[in-house]
Amino acid sequence: MEKISVIVSCYNEEDALPLFYEEVVKIAKKMKEVDFEFLFINDGSKDKTLDILRDFAKKDKRVRYISFSRNFGKEAAMYAGLENSTGDYVTLMDADLQDPPALLPKMFDLIKNGGYDSVGTRRVTRKGEPPIRSFFARCFYKIINKMSKVEMVGGARDYRLMTRQVVDSIVSLKEYNRYSKGLFSFVGFETKWLEYENVERVVGETKWSFWKLFKYAIEGIVAFTTAPLTLAALFGLILCFVSFLAMIFVFVRALMFGDPVSGWPSTICIILFVGGVQLLCMGIIGEYLAKNYLETKHRPIYIVKETEKINYSKK
Repeated sequence: MEKISVIVSCYNEEDALPLFYEEVVKIAKKMKEVDFEFLFINDGSKDKTLDILRDFAKKDKRVRYISFSRNFGKEAAMYAGLENSTGDYVTLMDADLQDPPALLPKMFDLIKNGGYDSVGTRRVTRKGEPPIRSFFARCFYKIINKMSKVEMVGGARDYRLMTRQVVDSIVSLKEYNRYSKGLFSFVGFETKWLEYENVERVVGETKWSFWKLFKYAIEGIVAFTTAPLTLAALFGLILCFVSFLAMIFVFVRALMFGDPVSGWPSTICIILFVGGVQLLCMGIIGEYLAKNYLETKHRPIYIVKETEKINYSKK
């Protein structure tokens, strides 16, 4: 029988995990035509998440887990899951049940009978989210789609079902600074999108603060477009042109009126403005250099401390 690997990234999800496991097992029982593998990635949780995963693995042979040595982030957790999955089809889910497992049978049917390589999900509403977060999320997708050649689908979740060919293509991209939503689009393949109403977390609160989402957005922009570098150069060109016109204006006024002293407040404002633009452009260039610096180190994307088969800390 063919097998579906369900990859679940976990960070302090002790309350949600039992509910998620119960729900996903119900769906697995309905899909009798395939086997299942449940691969949980413990991303350095500080609560009892790991203890719960150990218990799952003892009771259910389909359960596997990988526990990191520290928190490496969701991107590293997803990569570890994709890299270590063994199924013919692979899906990514969140443990908070914001990714409805009930959609999985339809997703599988679309791949088997619809000729698709991947079936992704996207929220048609952001009900339950703070309005300001929804506003900036929509702005982000508009901006990055203007800048990047790779299309980013607004409202898209990481929750998707993929064939092994798609998964292997994503795993082959070994970059350290990962932005999976872009990587999913970059590898291509025929993708079908399922739309659904936003589902709030079953328990607890989101781990994604506004600041974390902002940094994640910057990661996506830097990873998939060099447009900010072009904009920085354009700013410099415009300021050079304006400065040239300003010099002509000052020179002509001094010849005609002999008043070289007045206007110093505006001069200070111009200096501060130009200095700010220069720092902004340097910051943009520095961001790209920093990413390149991290890539050249070739550090591992994640480090494993324990799995369902081996506990390295007890060796």
